Amino acid sequence: MVHVAAAAIVGADGNLLISRRHDHLHQGGLWEFPGGKVEPGESAPQALCRELQEELGITPTRYAPLITIPYHYPDKHVLLDVWRVDAFEGVPVGREGQPLRWVAVDALRNADFPAANRPIIAALKLPARCVITGEFSSPADLLAKVVTAIGRGAGMVQLRIPGAAPAQLSAAAALLYPYCRRAKVPLIVNGDPCQLAPDRADGIHLNRHRLQAMARRADDGWREPWQGKWIGASCHDAAELAAAQRLGLDYVSLSPVLPTASHPGAAVLGWPNYAALVKDAALPVYALGGVGAGQLADVRAAGGQGIAAIGAFWG
Repeated sequence: MVHVAAAAIVGADGNLLISRRHDHLHQGGLWEFPGGKVEPGESAPQALCRELQEELGITPTRYAPLITIPYHYPDKHVLLDVWRVDAFEGVPVGREGQPLRWVAVDALRNADFPAANRPIIAALKLPARCVITGEFSSPADLLAKVVTAIGRGAGMVQLRIPGAAPAQLSAAAALLYPYCRRAKVPLIVNGDPCQLAPDRADGIHLNRHRLQAMARRADDGWREPWQGKWIGASCHDAAELAAAQRLGLDYVSLSPVLPTASHPGAAVLGWPNYAALVKDAALPVYALGGVGAGQLADVRAAGGQGIAAIGAFWG
């Protein structure tokens, strides 16, 4: 396993710095996030700072963990330790002759990068806070509470109505989708991807039962209508995380991390177990269950993508 420290370098305008791999290298010709091997005796942050100085001539001054990705190519195994760099000293220059380019986050394309880099792109595009819809009394109340949740900082909405028929879910999605589009907040529908219309949502979320059902299917034809949209799932243990990775999903939520009022006495993961599971997952992982809006730093320290919650955002 080759341990690599990589940097998602964000400029003052929000664009990202990427570099092109030399043609003679592994995965040559593709773009990548700058970085390099962690040497014996080095920590990942030490390697990050050294590599960025050697490759680009810059010194990071503000950086934090983004995602850790174990990835197995047919001929090589890598562990990408990715850090988001929000401030640095110096002017980036390709000191090893590599071309550099600043690009908008939304312009990042999976096809331009090595496969191991693709979860990094998802982590950069996905928000840190996701509201899961709770109880509501009417369609108007549902919309009002979604508006309130976005006002409280939710950057993604997961429409979840337990026991709802597909027609009811579709109607609720049709109500919310125009507002979410205007607010530039993705709307993800928690439901059956084979019975819902992708034109009323930015993605689909599988509960643990649908995740297992899709993992057992002999074909993945269910995915075709959702190409180009987010596909996520709810996970509770290592086996479900592995199923999500085999399916190539974009993200998952992992729960319950902490005790919740809705499930008193239920077994919880706790931060150490959450962090251990996240470390082995090659995709962004939201913390769900008992996690408040003020605990984003704890989630980040554990390697997670962000917070998914009802109570933290729902009116």
